[in-house]
Amino acid sequence: MYESGEDYLEAILMIQNEKDKVHSIDVARKLGVSKPSVSRAVGILKDGGYLETDDGTLLKLTDKGMTKASDVYGRHRLLTEFLVKVTGVPEEQAETNACRIEHDIDADIVAGIERWMGNHRD
Repeated sequence: MYESGEDYLEAILMIQNEKDKVHSIDVARKLGVSKPSVSRAVGILKDGGYLETDDGTLLKLTDKGMTKASDVYGRHRLLTEFLVKVTGVPEEQAETNACRIEHDIDADIVAGIERWMGNHRD
């Protein structure tokens, strides 16, 4: 899956955590993209089995989509916390960087960071 697809799934999960229903316009606002961009991404994610829609605007993650979104969001949170702890940068800066890193990091690196954080959490 491409980075942009992961970003859409993560955004949908984050919105879903904030409010029960996720509409296409919510995703457009969260990601700062146009509604046509969301429509195109939704089509691709539906074809991949990651999303379901009821009327084209209400979005629901499938089990496959929830698994992928949770994985991406989990890496995002872990990396944000790690960057704040290790570098001392503000959370907003760490979060921006975590968003870029989360798509390309190897699973064994993530596992190592998880182990390190487990040993160094206050």
